[in-house]
Formats: sequence, structure tokens, C-alpha cells
Amino acid sequence: MSSEQPGVLDGAIAPAEQTCLFGHDNAQAFLAQAYRSGKGHHAILIEGPEGIGKATLAFRFAHHVLTYPDPKTAPETLIAPDPNSALGRQIASGASHNLLHLSRPVDEKTGKVRTAITVDEVRRAGKFFAQTSGTGNWRIVIIDPADDLNRNAANAILKILEEPPRNALFLVLTHAPGRLLPTIRSRCLPLSLAPLGDRDLALALDNLGVALPAAHSDRLLAAAGGSVATALKLINYGGFDILEAFRAIVAAAGAAPRKDVHKLAEVLSAKDSDTLYDFFCGQAIDHVMEEARAAALRGDIVRAEHVARLSSSLTEKFGIAAAYNLDRKQTIIEVLDDIAALAA
Repeated sequence: MSSEQPGVLDGAIAPAEQTCLFGHDNAQAFLAQAYRSGKGHHAILIEGPEGIGKATLAFRFAHHVLTYPDPKTAPETLIAPDPNSALGRQIASGASHNLLHLSRPVDEKTGKVRTAITVDEVRRAGKFFAQTSGTGNWRIVIIDPADDLNRNAANAILKILEEPPRNALFLVLTHAPGRLLPTIRSRCLPLSLAPLGDRDLALALDNLGVALPAAHSDRLLAAAGGSVATALKLINYGGFDILEAFRAIVAAAGAAPRKDVHKLAEVLSAKDSDTLYDFFCGQAIDHVMEEARAAALRGDIVRAEHVARLSSSLTEKFGIAAAYNLDRKQTIIEVLDDIAALAA
């Protein structure tokens, strides 16, 4: 059953409710053994691309720890969450007194998910620790993802990480660890997750009841890059058509018909197209970064630096457009023109 929670993709199951995890066997074994040893780190930075199961792994580990609060009694492998247990129901509903999930909050006025995790959200962690300090139980905070922390929120989290309460465990998720404050990274134990292989990705989609289109399943798996989230955007949101249109415009190297550019911009800026727009933003930046890497591998350092600067420029442009609610259609046209000029 798919989740209807804000911020959860159509066809997906919220990580707190997900009982299945595909891939990441080594990471699961590491977490189980580290916890059982009684010498686990108080903050774990779970790194990897978006949509590969980082949050699902975090909730799975949290369920494991809260089920076996004494590490000596914990099994050698992570247990699958039991949705029918009292703990399973509490975690799934966000009602556990020993687990706090920090993510981008929903704007009460618009009903949409905000663009950042604010310091007000982090203050919830302070209250959480204060309320549970006398219980003696584990207190677990999942930050999902830390990339979304604004500057004040990041500094507030850092203060807690520097002097963690007793029996506190932080599971810090990140899609791009290089963007985090170095001081946050230095206080966490890194645990890197790789994108899912084609088999595990297909199994994860099948578990969600999502069928791969037979006509272009191989191309779709390749485009998904081992990410369940990307695959859902490609299949359930029309992302595959967007990606094909984007690639056609880029391949034209500046000679793409303006009507094609405007048509793509209109689709992405239409009402209720937030997910597709975010998908395009990510694809545009990934495309430019891939161009920079290719130039560097060819030994063309000058071009690599030039293209890398464009990547930073596009990231900033998307950020400004979101912060000031600028016209998305115009932003997309400008981005496509920038990329076309690069190709030319």
C-alpha cells in the first residue's frame, strides 16, 4: 500500500512504515554487529544517493535498537520491523516517545512541504531529550536528510552532537555529504550506501506493486541509477518523457526548436508539478556534473572547471528561484539555454 504522507512519492511507502529493505546487506550487518558490541558510535552519517533506502535502513536500525535496548541481548543481524507490534505501530505513526524523525515540515498555510529543516524543528530535539532524559531508554533522532538543514538548524544540531545526551543515537542521512558542515561530518561515523543493483531495484519496485514498462525496462533501470525514488518519478510521474525531451534538447546543442524548449518549460511549471520540476532540477545538475567529470577524465581541466562553475551557478539559480518564488517557466528556459550554450 502506498503512503499518502506529505513528501512521500506516489506509489512509495513511508520509511517508518516500510518492513522490507532490498540491498545494503553489508551495512545492515555492520550496524547490527557494532550495536551488539556495545561500542557503537553515537552518531552515524548514512551517505548515498537519494531514494536508495537510507531512511528505511535508519528506521530499521532504530526499531532494532528499541526492541533490544540492551546490546548484549541483540541478535547478530538486524530484525525486520514488526508492523503488528506495539513498537512497530508507534514508530509507523510517529508516536514513539523514544524516536524523533526530523525532516522538512509542512507549511500549514499551503499544505506543502517546506524547502528546509528549520531551527524550530531542531528545537524539537532539545525538548525530546529533556522529556525522555529520566527514562533510561535509548533516544534516537533521525535527521532526514541533513542536506535540508538551513544554517541555523545545522549549527543547532552541531551543538547537540558535540555534547550528546546519555543513550542518545543520531542517524544522520545525507545525499551529498560534501555539502554538510565539516564539523557535523567530523562528529559522525560515515556509513556509505551504494545505489541498488538492477535486481534489487526491480525487487523493490515489485514490492511496491510498481511494474516496469516492458517496452523500455532496461532504459528505465539505467535512467533510475539504482534509486527507487528516481524510478517512481520516471514511471508514476511521467519523468521518463521529461528525461527524453531534456536529452533531445541537449543533444541538439543549441539548435533545438524554441517550441520544444517552451513546451518542456510549460509542462514542468504547470500546477501541481512540484515533483517533476524537482526531478528536472536534479537531472539538469547531474548532466552538467557528468560533463565536468568527462572533461576532467579527458585531461581538459580548463573546460572541467568551466563546466563545474556552471553546475554551481545552476544550483544557485534553482535555490534563488525557490526562495523568492520566481517564475519556474522562465527559470527552466534560462537553465536550458545555459546548458545548450555549454554544449555548443
